[in-house]
Amino acid sequence: MTKKICSVLFLCAYAQFSFAHDPGLSSADLVLNEKGVDVSITFALQDTEAFAPMDNDGDAEVSDAERDAAKPEIAALIARELQLSINNQIVKPVGAGSVSFDAQNNAHILFHYEPAATSLKMQLSFLDKLPDGHKQFVTIKDSTGKNISEKMLMQQDNSIVLNVATIESSSMFKDFFVLGVEHILTGYDHLLFLLALLVVTRNFWSAVGIVTFFTIAHSITLGLAGLNLVTLPSTIVEPLIAATIVYVGIENIICKEPKGRRWLTFSFGLIHGFGFAAVLQEMGIANNETGIFVPLLSFNLGVETGQILVASLVLPVIWWLHKQPNIDSKLVPICSILVSLAGAYWLVERTIL
Repeated sequence: MTKKICSVLFLCAYAQFSFAHDPGLSSADLVLNEKGVDVSITFALQDTEAFAPMDNDGDAEVSDAERDAAKPEIAALIARELQLSINNQIVKPVGAGSVSFDAQNNAHILFHYEPAATSLKMQLSFLDKLPDGHKQFVTIKDSTGKNISEKMLMQQDNSIVLNVATIESSSMFKDFFVLGVEHILTGYDHLLFLLALLVVTRNFWSAVGIVTFFTIAHSITLGLAGLNLVTLPSTIVEPLIAATIVYVGIENIICKEPKGRRWLTFSFGLIHGFGFAAVLQEMGIANNETGIFVPLLSFNLGVETGQILVASLVLPVIWWLHKQPNIDSKLVPICSILVSLAGAYWLVERTIL
């Protein structure tokens, strides 16, 4: 009895395995360029038989002649069943499209659509003609071959949507954020100004006040200059930045506990903001067709991130040194003298040399 049951179970399992059908996997590649969208659809040859039979003579074999004869029908069917919307308008392929076969028994169907896309949606209705479970892997690339989106489509979910402007904004945000971080980390005059302000602090909240007022001030002038509402030539801004460094350094030496530092920081921060804006003005972001909000915001956030990074590394060292009796009395004067000398050098260099 047990033997019979095992035999039945084996036959059932064998039958299930024998009649199981691989639902198949195909692909679609979209390339966005300045002329439009190029679409390449790839199927296994057996999948194309599901909607474009090629064995016309019924001999169970597909000859080269039969495959070539089926090309127009395959291209026409895919063109009908592939709905592409570019910039919210349904478009038809330019021309009839082309079909080719490779040595691995794959069919490649190529279409070109116009115009250039800022947004697109592709829906693949032909998936309904393929076996249940068939999947279509879609990749969208830019003209350089970089992947910008991908998705696995199936009968229950047969469309992909892409907002190119959003992708570009995301990339732009990253690029200008990195530029902002690099600018503050390599802007030694800005860093020395910040150091001269922070070296006299002895606790967290006094440092936060200075950093906050500096941030608010340079964000204001960075925005105004970036929008071309208020501009100052670099021949004025750069010497003024050097002068602010000299002033703060000297004040540190003269005044044991400088007063009104937050408002001083705010006033001088306005000048430094024009210095930050020079980078964006050189790039002409006010004339950017995609808008200037993203570059301004991301660049400023990059500057702030770099500024916070530097402060978080320097402040613990400054506060620890203030707690050392043999160092505390010498720390501010020595640092301030060095800062003032550097600022004086830049002032001479930017006005005379």
